Amino acid sequence: MHIGIFETSDAASDAAAELIIDLFSRKPHATLGVATGSTPEKLYARLRAAHAAGTFTLKNSSAFALDEYVGIAEDHPQRYRNVLRRELVGKDKTGLTEAGLNTPDAGADDPEQAALVYDRMIGGSGGIDLQILGIGVDGHIGFNEPGGSLVSRTHIEALAGQTISDNARFFNGDTSQVPRRCITQGLGTIMEAKRLVLLAFGANKADAVAQLVEGPISAKWPATIMQMHPDVVAITDTAAASKLEFADLYQERWRLAKGE
Repeated sequence: MHIGIFETSDAASDAAAELIIDLFSRKPHATLGVATGSTPEKLYARLRAAHAAGTFTLKNSSAFALDEYVGIAEDHPQRYRNVLRRELVGKDKTGLTEAGLNTPDAGADDPEQAALVYDRMIGGSGGIDLQILGIGVDGHIGFNEPGGSLVSRTHIEALAGQTISDNARFFNGDTSQVPRRCITQGLGTIMEAKRLVLLAFGANKADAVAQLVEGPISAKWPATIMQMHPDVVAITDTAAASKLEFADLYQERWRLAKGE
């Protein structure tokens, strides 16, 4: 696991954008795994800027979302497909087409079947080349909450109370408006992506980051399964990295990888 620690979330987002832009410069038809929430917003802004400058495009590529709420209206602004449309879809964004954006059909009559179909879609596409991830304060990635299977496939998940509380900020601070169920890529599905790029910002993520990097692999902290992936880049600001015991070593390794 490569750990990049930056003074600010802006600098960290710049570093993450460089990784993605570099991938698509080498592999224009690469498949991108995309996350929602506030963490990747600055990253997406940088990808839009690179597209406007002519140095990046998703025009000929496809993207797969990590998850989607079950029971949310199709036109709800916090439906994840709508969030990703606003961030990425269109010639004025990143060039990603509507057809190129894939999200779970969480409004299907049979969401469990929809989860299976989505998992097969990812595999049938040839798999995800680079998966963008955030991390919850309880260590979840996607919506894989604590106590679940470390090898799960795309499935329906119940949102933990902590997640509902955290996500209420997107629903006018009202936890009663936050959906209680979702379809999420499973940990086993996520681990099949060729590269995982995780972003974590803020002191409230420090415990989760410390467990991710230095803790034991445990269903209590789902993200720790990433320690078993051969190509992980975790990019944080200094606040999120504040509880890492070996932060100095990680920074030196980062400089070495950059040839500095």
